[in-house]
Amino acid sequence: MTMRKFKTGNLIFTALFALLSVFFLMPLVWMLSAASKTEKEVWTFPIQWIPTDWNLVANFKAVWMGDVAFGLFYMNSIKIALISTIATIVISAMAGYALGKLDFKGRTLIFTLMLAFMMIPEQATLVPRYIMIKELGLYDSHAALILMGMFSSYFTFLLRQFMIGIHNDMLEAAELDGAGFFRIFWSVVLPLSRPILATVGIIKFIWTWNDYQGPLIMLNSTKLYTIPLGMQFFKEEFGTQISVMMMASVAAILPLLILFLALQKQVIDGIAIGGVKG
Repeated sequence: MTMRKFKTGNLIFTALFALLSVFFLMPLVWMLSAASKTEKEVWTFPIQWIPTDWNLVANFKAVWMGDVAFGLFYMNSIKIALISTIATIVISAMAGYALGKLDFKGRTLIFTLMLAFMMIPEQATLVPRYIMIKELGLYDSHAALILMGMFSSYFTFLLRQFMIGIHNDMLEAAELDGAGFFRIFWSVVLPLSRPILATVGIIKFIWTWNDYQGPLIMLNSTKLYTIPLGMQFFKEEFGTQISVMMMASVAAILPLLILFLALQKQVIDGIAIGGVKG
């Protein structure tokens, strides 16, 4: 009887969440549909989910082969997101290992200060960061965005929480075998931390790709624009053509959608493990 109730409850919850997922996916489906339509058919009511007059190729050409350098914005975003993500993983992993596994004077104070900095809104440090970038001569360059995105208290905290859960016996065994500090970190700690490293990489890449505030403040040249700024620039050119705008939106989110669908298990497992360890 209990097992039957349990299965019935699971079935009800599965059906409920399936309905909710359809509800939340409807805007995405409409965007894909609108990107394939003519402008006239976009405004047809009731909505025709499957286009009767396909205009996919023309909309694609308007985005990628038009006067707006959408491909350049795409490459700028890929460059900044990849470099920032790799740098964040390396720096946060080393900091997380130091704070989680190494015993040195002032470790608790550093960790406490890091937690305190996490409570400060990013907007509160916008002016000091802008002044620093100007003084370094990095304004209106991709280096400014990469430098600002390399360091993260949140990801350091996440990695530290995960690494605390790695048994010290493994590290001590490696040390007895003659492994030094960097060898232990590279050959023992990092392989065991793959789930959380994948999580950090995916989340950081998505955050950087979608960042609008940073490029808006730090960039001035159109040729340096990333996808979020490029979409705004694109809107000024094709703002009245909804089908073309939807095609640009599909192109903008496609890498993120593929990345998340391919690695969603690592994201969920990494966040769950990082949240409970330590």
